[in-house]
Amino acid sequence: MPEPVPQAFVGRRWLLPSALVKELDPDAAAGRSGRPRRTARDWVVDFSCFLLAVFVGLLAADTLDAENLPRGYGIADQLLGVLACAAVWLRRRWPLGLAVAMVPVCFVSNTAGGAGLVALFTLAVHRPYRYAAWVGGASVALTPLFFWFRPDPEVPYGWAVFAAALLTAALVGWGMFVRSKRQLMLSLRDRARRAETEAGLRAEQAQRLAREAIAREMHDVLAHRLTLLSVHAGALEFRPDAPREEVARAAGVIRESAHEALQDLREIIGVLRAGDPDDAGRPQPTLGALDTLVAESREAGMKVTLDNRVTDPAAVPASVGRTAYRIAQEGLTNARKHAPGTEVTVTVTGAPGEGLAMSVRNPAPDGEVPHVPGSGQGLIGLAERATLAGGRLTHGSAADGGFEVRAWLRWA
Repeated sequence: MPEPVPQAFVGRRWLLPSALVKELDPDAAAGRSGRPRRTARDWVVDFSCFLLAVFVGLLAADTLDAENLPRGYGIADQLLGVLACAAVWLRRRWPLGLAVAMVPVCFVSNTAGGAGLVALFTLAVHRPYRYAAWVGGASVALTPLFFWFRPDPEVPYGWAVFAAALLTAALVGWGMFVRSKRQLMLSLRDRARRAETEAGLRAEQAQRLAREAIAREMHDVLAHRLTLLSVHAGALEFRPDAPREEVARAAGVIRESAHEALQDLREIIGVLRAGDPDDAGRPQPTLGALDTLVAESREAGMKVTLDNRVTDPAAVPASVGRTAYRIAQEGLTNARKHAPGTEVTVTVTGAPGEGLAMSVRNPAPDGEVPHVPGSGQGLIGLAERATLAGGRLTHGSAADGGFEVRAWLRWA
């Protein structure tokens, strides 16, 4: 089944402005103009702003008679005030255009002052600071001229100019505060989205590293089993006249190796399905299984000498013991492929606090051995495995012409 698509925004949208909902959820339903639909909060705020503009206009209309203005000018003033109050409903669609248009309208119409204040506040909320600064500055610059031509009959000229400038600055500051609060919310939302994306990338990287580790595990495990199959199958091919007992023993080793290879493949498939190496059906081999590994190699016809000086293999940490087992397994596999017929010596020493040291050494083969394709890949994987376990691994030719793999693993 397809995975459910997570919602971009879950919450009470009607409590947020439509502009904020659009940023939080780009897939939100839009109106005919392509803009997001007004939320319940938008309708309440817009209606409140309209009532505020009408209320301020009515207060200004009461002072028209005291100003002794011509009758026609007073009617034009009130008509512009009505149109300005109606234009408040367009403040979300054209905040800059409405605020710019309100500057000359408010200069000639006193009843349009409430709509001009609402337009200036809307501009500070929805546009960057420079637009609100220019429009607010122009409004403050025209304020002394307005009160010079139309003085307030109850308030002195200086106080009227000061109050108008202070009110304009307060509205711009309040709008900038609202805008910064919204931007902070959006930045926190973007940061959360980036954190989720980075977490997903880290999870993908962890999965990729786990798959690479599984691939190395597959090489280490199956190479040993398949080498046994190849050796005994080759023996049966070149010795068809071998005694019945040897043929039966070789067939038994082939059958057992094939069974073990299938078991290892089931473990790897189980890890790929479960995603956790600890969910595998069979327990992972540790240092205690080293005797079994040597016995299998001896049954395959190898000459192996095990010198295990660790008194209590069960006390070795599981990760360290598993790494040591894989190193011994890869060393025996390489010796069987590149130096057949030689005696291999596996030495393991160590104690808690000192670390676990081991070596797999074999002398030079008697004759020339054909080159095996893909040689060296297993040793590269072993070196990385030892490094991940907090140790180190070196390999190279010995003084007598043989080959030796040496490793030291941290044992706290």
